Amino acid sequence: MPYPLKLDLLHGSLEFPAYLPDATFGVVRAVDSVDLEDSQIQAVVMNSFHLMQRPGSSTVTALGGLHKMSGWQHPIITDSGGFQAYSLIRQNPKFGKLTEKGLVFQPEGSSRKYQLTPEKSIQLQLSYGTDVAICLDDCTHVDAPYEEQCLSVERTIAWARRSRDEYDRLMAQKNLPEAQRPLLFGVIQGGGEPELRRQCAEALLEIGFDGYGFGGWPLDGEGNLLTDILAYTRSLIPEEYPIHALGIGHPKNVLQCYELGYGIFDCAMPTRDARHGRLYTFVHPADGPGAGLDGDWLKYLYINDKQHIRDSRPVHPYCDCLVCRNYSLGYLRHLFKMNDSLYHRLATLHNLRFMTQLMQRIRTRFHG
Repeated sequence: MPYPLKLDLLHGSLEFPAYLPDATFGVVRAVDSVDLEDSQIQAVVMNSFHLMQRPGSSTVTALGGLHKMSGWQHPIITDSGGFQAYSLIRQNPKFGKLTEKGLVFQPEGSSRKYQLTPEKSIQLQLSYGTDVAICLDDCTHVDAPYEEQCLSVERTIAWARRSRDEYDRLMAQKNLPEAQRPLLFGVIQGGGEPELRRQCAEALLEIGFDGYGFGGWPLDGEGNLLTDILAYTRSLIPEEYPIHALGIGHPKNVLQCYELGYGIFDCAMPTRDARHGRLYTFVHPADGPGAGLDGDWLKYLYINDKQHIRDSRPVHPYCDCLVCRNYSLGYLRHLFKMNDSLYHRLATLHNLRFMTQLMQRIRTRFHG
């Protein structure tokens, strides 16, 4: 596979494929930085759109930036807020509006209005101490009308150019050498329209970024992965550039997208599923055919099932996580029924370790 196998960042290297849990507000819910390290997580994604509201940019700065604030000394990618603008404003216009300048929004229950421009997004992300800043983009759903997709691409390109200019201005102002600069990624929009994806990718390549992201909702109306448009978008970017499959984290989708050339993945699904009682397991051991990824290799275990009440076995015999080494299914079900916070931590640890084991199995499958 000729695509990049790793990405060197200020706080360490990412070995591809890399699954990054969402630490939206500066925390992966229910676990701390030591738990993340024990689960062999390489990096996390935090969100500047949310962090500017809670705890607030001045607080993040006062606490020493995201790494010091969260106790996480490994890479952090900060998302710009483009997807959040889509989910907040496009689906609920009463909460704000998108303009050529950027976005204005007022979260539900808040008396304060916020403004987020491409320039401000870059300023915030760099002030937080990010390893990778992502340009503000205008996100759409794949089923949005063609005219809306065209406008999205126009805005995304214009905002990317402004983001690049602001990044360059700040880097010149700080007089930082290349080796001490965070990376900057542009986001490719265009919905399900190949021609629009091409226009967006070519414009972003002309502007010039360190890497790129697949933008927009990655699933169709029935929840199926948009494999064709994902493959086409990857083909538009030269192989030497890393590309981030933004918002993709279902285990089977990760495997598919890595085969297409994507190296970085982030999604809240594995940790959210864990908290709600859905645990991930492999059907085959790691030394099985194809590193255990052939056939129907993924299985879900629902902790609330009555069959687990007196089950003294671990979640899965192939897992080496703290949970499977020390606790039984029956105990986890007991914690779940009690709604005890320990269940949330243990279940999250298991699913996180499943995801990092999946990354290891994929590396073995493709690279030996």
